[in-house]
Amino acid sequence: MNLSAGIIGGGRATPETTEQAYCIGQMLARRGYTLVCGGLGGVMEAASHGAYDGGGTVIGILPGPSTCDANRYVTHAVATNMGHARNVIIAHTADFLVAIGGEEGTLSEIAIGLKLGKKVYSIGSWDIPGVMKANSPESLERLLLADGSIAQD
Repeated sequence: MNLSAGIIGGGRATPETTEQAYCIGQMLARRGYTLVCGGLGGVMEAASHGAYDGGGTVIGILPGPSTCDANRYVTHAVATNMGHARNVIIAHTADFLVAIGGEEGTLSEIAIGLKLGKKVYSIGSWDIPGVMKANSPESLERLLLADGSIAQD
């Protein structure tokens, strides 16, 4: 069975969120997860880069009409021409979501994920009831293991 992890976060990222997203993307890829994200820059690109370097697959659900907009680490680009409505596709596709930083678009993906009953994790993102918080990629990995979202090696 193919498992997928949704990485959600802003199109602009700080150096700290860039590093976190890269490490998380790499960790998930090494554990065999397909990464699902918005396919653009910032957190999405950093996580995609980590997954790419970890030997993983990245599905980019793009807001616009062209697959050419995808960051260079996206393995499979899906052009939706749906704008922010593509956030629903990301939340439905992923088995769980990890929010890293982000702004209002990230908030919408968190809300959709929670509404769907998906597990949502957060590093430096919105503080919302039902979202499980971690302080680092390492603490996120421990949380994912303890919660059963990812399996022991």
